Amino acid sequence: MTRVTIVGAGNMGRGIGTRVVAGGHQVEIVDRDPADAQRLAEDLGGSAAALDPGAPFGGEVVVFAVYYPGIKDAVRQYADQLAGKAVVDITNPIDTQTWDRLATPPGTSSAEEVQQLVPQGTSVVKAFNTTFAGTLVAGEVNGQQLDVLVAGDDEAAKDKVSQLAADGGLRPIDVGPLSRAQQLEQLGFLNISLQQPLGLNFGSAIKLVMP
Repeated sequence: MTRVTIVGAGNMGRGIGTRVVAGGHQVEIVDRDPADAQRLAEDLGGSAAALDPGAPFGGEVVVFAVYYPGIKDAVRQYADQLAGKAVVDITNPIDTQTWDRLATPPGTSSAEEVQQLVPQGTSVVKAFNTTFAGTLVAGEVNGQQLDVLVAGDDEAAKDKVSQLAADGGLRPIDVGPLSRAQQLEQLGFLNISLQQPLGLNFGSAIKLVMP
């Protein structure tokens, strides 16, 4: 059993927390509003619990279920809690001024920026940015298993995140080093940009069909 700390009690925190609990693992929820963390923990049930403000993180995997660029502020805030853990960046860093491009400079990604902020020896993994919250709660789309595309430089950290996804009924796919987060974030942006024109209501999924 793995303990997972989820920072953020919003929709994606709920979606990822649902899969982690479904996989039989422990979840602790952290949020700037402790009441929101408590409500989500109660909704998730199982081993989920809200973490008291100021209490040390117990998870060996820490998922930042927050938006960009707020993830950078959150990582700085909790930096002393992250040493030696697998840190998961789920963000799609869309420029909210134009909604037509990514806010990260060319040649980098949110995940790579976060890697520069965590303590030395701490590994960042990119995952869950191409899956929408509602589909994670359901665990599937139209009867199809969800793919979770995973990027990172630390194989052990990627294995931990991939195992959590697999245990929760999802199909993890290792797409390579952390630099591949640049392509994953572009893919996530494309997926988001298609929702309104195609009337998908954030219920679609990116699926790799293998021979």
